[in-house]
Amino acid sequence: MKELQAIRAIQPLMKRHPWAITGMVVLGLLEALTEGLGISLFIPFLYSLDQTGLAPAAEGSLAQVLTSLFELIPAPDRLLIISLAILSLVLFKSVLSYGNGLLFSWVDTKLSHHLRSRVVDQLLRVGLRFIERTKSGKLWNALESETWTTADAVSTFIGLIINFATVLVFTTALLLISWKLTVVVAVVLFVISALVQLMTRRIEEMARANQQADQALSQRVLELFSGMRTIRAFNRQRHEQRRYDKTSWRVGRVGFQQEKLSGLIEPVSEFLAAALLVGVMFVMLNDNAGNLPAVLVFIAILYRLHPEVYGLDEGRAELVSKLPAVDQVMSLLGRADKPYVRSGDRPFDGLETGIEFAGASFSYDAEDLPAMRDVSVHIAKGETTALVGPSGAGKSTLINLLLRFYEPTEGEIRVDGTPLHEVDLGSWRDKIAIVDQDVFVFDTTVRANIAYGKLDATETEIVSAARQADAHDFINALPQGYDTVVGAQGVRLSSGQKQRIALARAMVREPEILILDEATNALDSISENVIQTSLQKLRRDRTVIVIAHRLSTIEQADQILVLDKGAIVERGDLGDLLRNNALFARLYDLQKRPAYLEESA
Repeated sequence: MKELQAIRAIQPLMKRHPWAITGMVVLGLLEALTEGLGISLFIPFLYSLDQTGLAPAAEGSLAQVLTSLFELIPAPDRLLIISLAILSLVLFKSVLSYGNGLLFSWVDTKLSHHLRSRVVDQLLRVGLRFIERTKSGKLWNALESETWTTADAVSTFIGLIINFATVLVFTTALLLISWKLTVVVAVVLFVISALVQLMTRRIEEMARANQQADQALSQRVLELFSGMRTIRAFNRQRHEQRRYDKTSWRVGRVGFQQEKLSGLIEPVSEFLAAALLVGVMFVMLNDNAGNLPAVLVFIAILYRLHPEVYGLDEGRAELVSKLPAVDQVMSLLGRADKPYVRSGDRPFDGLETGIEFAGASFSYDAEDLPAMRDVSVHIAKGETTALVGPSGAGKSTLINLLLRFYEPTEGEIRVDGTPLHEVDLGSWRDKIAIVDQDVFVFDTTVRANIAYGKLDATETEIVSAARQADAHDFINALPQGYDTVVGAQGVRLSSGQKQRIALARAMVREPEILILDEATNALDSISENVIQTSLQKLRRDRTVIVIAHRLSTIEQADQILVLDKGAIVERGDLGDLLRNNALFARLYDLQKRPAYLEESA
């Protein structure tokens, strides 16, 4: 059964706050008992309208038991006492209901936060390969909406338990009034419930279609925001409008189909319940017209019982409809089917000799060609190593392996002779700073973006790093200077400004190992000269790895590694590689070749 599948899926969440969940069930049960007793007290209340005494009732019946509770009270005061008892029970039930509502809200809030936090923790820990293979719209939808739905599934299940307990309480009261009629009513209610189940059989299928439509819409929105410049540059606004409208219409159409079916349940169920109430009243009064108080209370309890039975059917359907979201979130949180980069236990305090790639190879997928093949190279401490080669040569892959975004599929990487996977991952990355070609800045202040490299950086350190990155002047020209919020993805900054902030972020970190991936490609010549001077100072006593094509970046490198199709095909300094007249020389010829090299060749 899908209901059991959903219950098993949310079972781990039920263990998060066991005392609160138990309290919700207990309070719900007390609500049902209080309401059932309050309604039942209308039997002696109606009998007391006679003011001469309580009417006799069948021995051992609920009416006889309840009326006997007030026999010792004088007739003139009996009606008032019973009324006060009913009001007290109503007040007590209201207090219980309010308290339980707060408890429901508290549990829902805590579980929603717990799930969102766990999803983010999972995304921060899981291997990048999983992130890259999963559509961002799917991840966004899981974090933004499906965590709420999953937490709500727990509340739905607890509500089902309370509904079931309430049904038991009301059914017991009905049995005590007339067990024969209660059996007939139970059969009719079962038939109504079966009919409702037939009407809601397709809810899960529709819910999954709705979930897929929502994910597709989230993906479309993310692409729309991310690609706005490209869309406008290619004049594809109408094309994107049509794509969005098509996806949005699918969301609306699937949602309408689901609402059309679910909206039919209530009127059909309400009509059948009304027919049942009329039939019960007719049978009971026709059988014993003098038993009007018991008849009215039976009808009242039955009237309250029907929404609880309906609530069971509705709750089951709702729980099943939430199953796709629950499966999605719990699957995302699962660890067995996802790649992880495990941290070693050896702390890293700094390089002593250098980094060595020993026959390292890597493939992003088993069926793909290797992105890096049998790379063996030593990167000495304090030296600058430049990586050059055509696009797809494996330069970024080498950096990704060095940062342990991925693990080599063959061979290994060693740090001072120790395999990198045995080194504590946190302390290793703490000693590294990277400036990517695709600069990312956070939607916060310039100061916070620079201090991201060193969270406890002082104002002096932040300003000094900005000066080294040739960013101080343009930062001061911003509306709020260092307190200017740069906007989502640095929308208020130019590419060059973002790159200089990223450089300042790396400089304030004062790293042991500095990685520059085309770190000056968005800068003008003046800014590049200023920053190159700063980088020269920064390189002192540091191990620097540079991915670049510009002569100004690689001419001072201690060694240049030329990669092609994932393998190192040349290595040496600038002069040696140019004289080899191989791949590097052909790439370098795309830029101006210094005349003195031509003369010495």
